[in-house]
Amino acid sequence: MKSHLLKKTILFLLITVLLSSCSGSPEVIKAEGPPPSVIPLPQSVEWKDNMYLIPEVNHICYNNGGEKTAEWLQQLLKVANIESEINSGESCGNWNISIDSALQEELGEEGYTLEINDSGVTINSATEAGSFYAIQSLRQFFPAEIEQGNFVKDDVLLRQTFIQDKPEYSWRGTMVDVARSFFGIDYLKQHVDRMALYKLNRLHLHLTDDQGWRIEIKGKPLLTEIGSKGSVEGGRSGYLTQEEYKELQDYALERNIVIIPEVDMPGHIYSALLAYPELNCPGNSNIGPKGVTPPELYTGYEVGWSKFCLEKPEIYDFVSDVIRELSNITKGPWIHIGGDEIEDPRYEEFVVKADSIVQQHGKLTIGWQEITQAPVSPNAISQKWWAGHGESVVNVKEIQSFCSNFYLDHANVPGQENTLNWCKETGVSIEDVYSFSSNDPNVIGVEAPVWTEHVLSDEMLDDRFWPRTLAVAEVGWTLESKRDFKEFLVRVAGQGERLNNLGIHYFDTPNVQWNQRNIAERPESVFHEFMASKEKIK
Repeated sequence: MKSHLLKKTILFLLITVLLSSCSGSPEVIKAEGPPPSVIPLPQSVEWKDNMYLIPEVNHICYNNGGEKTAEWLQQLLKVANIESEINSGESCGNWNISIDSALQEELGEEGYTLEINDSGVTINSATEAGSFYAIQSLRQFFPAEIEQGNFVKDDVLLRQTFIQDKPEYSWRGTMVDVARSFFGIDYLKQHVDRMALYKLNRLHLHLTDDQGWRIEIKGKPLLTEIGSKGSVEGGRSGYLTQEEYKELQDYALERNIVIIPEVDMPGHIYSALLAYPELNCPGNSNIGPKGVTPPELYTGYEVGWSKFCLEKPEIYDFVSDVIRELSNITKGPWIHIGGDEIEDPRYEEFVVKADSIVQQHGKLTIGWQEITQAPVSPNAISQKWWAGHGESVVNVKEIQSFCSNFYLDHANVPGQENTLNWCKETGVSIEDVYSFSSNDPNVIGVEAPVWTEHVLSDEMLDDRFWPRTLAVAEVGWTLESKRDFKEFLVRVAGQGERLNNLGIHYFDTPNVQWNQRNIAERPESVFHEFMASKEKIK
């Protein structure tokens, strides 16, 4: 066996020497201008003085485990009008992908190294996720026009570099409130595409609230037949079918994004009370102050006025039926039970039972921070939205979503129309997001919600998320000691043309030196609707 390997190695070296002698030394092209504006900032990056000229013929080489990464890379090159072929092996091409579990101690689950030199591009990681993120960094080396497929350059040059990178937090998320105003699978897929580019990995869907119920539960058909019909005034109604929900999850998982469904309870529940009135107390005493009563839809903005009739034991049958069906169609490990903004003497009892039901159906519980006022299980996760709000009686892991740093429904700048300001009167600026800091050992990451009381269109949702989500991505990925806000703004400006080509209607943040704002008519990206498949390259 050793003799066979030695012969192969000698043959490979001879071929390499022959090719080099025929083609001559690689052309040395000096780098001009600043390096790529990579976001999030890698933990370690060394920029070289030269560029790598991508040749006409390209060979992508992968080892065991790197098949899907090879397909992502080939798709990137294809959109750039660069021909390539894929082969398995070790260092057998000018694009080399190596996945080695022995690197996990050094790079973790999501880390990678990316090297670009005169010979080509090499990616190393411990997992497929790590190599996927290397591709997302590499993607930002290409001109922004690649996102629209309008790539006509004859020569494609990549800045030479060596990057070693891994994330600060395992949880790097955004939340879309589809309950108050509905956003369907098309927009959510676009949002997933954008999240993946910037290495975000958790998408929390707020699926139910007083205004609407947005997920099909086949055992409770009235939830969507009746409960999905509402929205805030001027918003959109609708719901995700189970097939759409599964499709969205598959799409997200291909991009290393886990979807977390939230069914908010025992409050914020009017859409379910409307569909199943037997969940109410006599005289609808659980709905108050009575802005509306069944069978009226609720189109307002007030919160904290509806709840299950917690005196009725049959509400737990309803909760169990919903959680069981939702768990069966959810591919990630978590179910979010909400649990915020409610006062009731039976609240703690409800939360403990709801947590138990989630676990009975094979999932882990997440809830807003109020749930930790009850003795929930130690493997539950608390999502903190307000510093110091209520005392916790359990020690659990935390997602930090403090409204003063991460509530992106608040204004980009003071006075912005159709935004909220209850948490911070001046709004939540991109600097407010970037200034987040925590030394709490229980924190597993960050998540930025957009509540949609005043967000009624795709363009408005883009405006709330972007460019502040770039700051969310960097806070979640990059060590605080390596972050510098002024330098970050330079890189945000460098991302402007890419945001244009992605078709994102981003807010024109005044302290960013944007280039021309020329937003593409169609939301698009290099990998939109792309799904890698190992079968294609076998």
